[in-house]
Amino acid sequence: MLRARALKLQKRKWSATVGAVQTRPVQIRLATTNTSETYVTEEGWRKASLKSCPNHPEGGCGFARHGTYPRVEPPGVKVARWYCARSQMTFSLLPDCLAVRLSGSLHEVEQVVVAVELGTSIEAAAAKLRPDITLPSALRWTRRRIVPVRAAMLAIVTLFPLDFAGAHPTVLDLRRCLGRPDVLVALRGHERMQLSHVSYPLGFCHPTDRRDQRPNPSQHETGPDTRVGPR
Repeated sequence: MLRARALKLQKRKWSATVGAVQTRPVQIRLATTNTSETYVTEEGWRKASLKSCPNHPEGGCGFARHGTYPRVEPPGVKVARWYCARSQMTFSLLPDCLAVRLSGSLHEVEQVVVAVELGTSIEAAAAKLRPDITLPSALRWTRRRIVPVRAAMLAIVTLFPLDFAGAHPTVLDLRRCLGRPDVLVALRGHERMQLSHVSYPLGFCHPTDRRDQRPNPSQHETGPDTRVGPR
């Protein structure tokens, strides 16, 4: 049993080998001013284009469009995808309005962070945000959004202090500094932002990129939401 578990964990880990690199999908930013609603209404994935393969800009690698894949939220949304035959990798264009590794939009994630910043406690905010599930589940759901966003904002204002006029790493303070209500979308489009080094839901850095380097990775992942109601 222990051997089977070890093999399972080994398969999940992205090691620095050619095989791992070849099969790992890559997300690329699709710069757009569309909201998630207009992106769905206008079927923005049909207009998305990737002129050349990121790995082989000179061509000759069999790079071609590879259909789309759906996301849970918002309803009806799809993401355009391409495939490089030589690298055996898929590339997807994720629009600015959508969150990475979380269902829904960056705007919805931002609203969660704001609710916590304005609330008396994270417990109170979580209970108000997700009254349909138990409090422990609501806390997990809320923390999965606020923890990476706070880490990303702290890194950004630390790396670019002049760009953000000494703003504190909070959505409310960054809204004041930038003069716009959609802070996360604005940060994703920042001219000096390296999204491959910024964690989800803002950037494209995969959690395993950091977890694999730690001696003691997390023992378990976030469990399913538990609904409130009679058994």
